[in-house]
Amino acid sequence: MVPSATTLLGLVRHITFAERVWFDQDISGRSREEIGLPESVEDSWVLAPEDTIASIQAAHRQACDESRRVAATLDLDTKVRVRTPHPLWTTYLHLLRELAQHCGHAEILREQILAAR
Repeated sequence: MVPSATTLLGLVRHITFAERVWFDQDISGRSREEIGLPESVEDSWVLAPEDTIASIQAAHRQACDESRRVAATLDLDTKVRVRTPHPLWTTYLHLLRELAQHCGHAEILREQILAAR
């Protein structure tokens, strides 16, 4: 529906990737390979043949649950030092911006679906 490979399921897959990078990689220090993430942000949008709505939703819920668990013991001013040093509160801010941006993308896809009816 758009020139890129953007799909609703791809959006959820990508925000799951972002959640894991900003919370798991940055706080735990684990590499993307250890977490099971692609190295390229562009690859985070690509759906695998085995991906389903249920599996993508479950992966997103799990990533959010893990983020909450990891961040629960930290103060918002805690310095996260893995990629670029920053206080934890900026992680939340970044992810909120990321979600807002991609909600806009989802809205465009929704409008195109409704217009095609």
